[in-house]
Amino acid sequence: MSRIGKKPIAIPSGVEVTVDGTVVNVKKGNNVIPVETHGRVDVEVADNQVVLSKVGETKESAAFWGTYRALINNAVTGLSTGFQKSLEINGVGYRAAVKGKVLELQLGYSHPINYDIPEGLDVSVEKNIIHVKGADKQQVGQAAAIIRGFRKPEPYKGKGVKYTDEHIVRKAGKTAK
Repeated sequence: MSRIGKKPIAIPSGVEVTVDGTVVNVKKGNNVIPVETHGRVDVEVADNQVVLSKVGETKESAAFWGTYRALINNAVTGLSTGFQKSLEINGVGYRAAVKGKVLELQLGYSHPINYDIPEGLDVSVEKNIIHVKGADKQQVGQAAAIIRGFRKPEPYKGKGVKYTDEHIVRKAGKTAK
């Protein structure tokens, strides 16, 4: 049984949560994050809290209970404080720059890589660190994973794009006899 689903979600000031059929809309200013529940859980909003309850008594309903509670909590947290991922670029001649709505990366290939920044995300570059910020946790993580995928860190010299909190396990090179 889900222990996550039992916890109510506290709604911070400035964030508004409404239930419209099976869709839970989390709103702050002009930003709205909809969470579709597909009727798998019951959602109630009362005295600055969102309370979810199971529809049935099956294992599947308990799993959905915790899942949708986490999705709604991520939407509330994203609009109140936001999410951020930081990536570090290591390598000689490797660099990044933001030009308008495009992140331009030079990662040792014969051509620069241009990544179009999705709507709702803010990407900034300081020296060799790329910061990806936004309200949608899934979108921030996906964008950071795509940027990391352009040149994954290699285990011998550690060159490439890695998360700042990621540890690269280094391998020993060839040894002479």
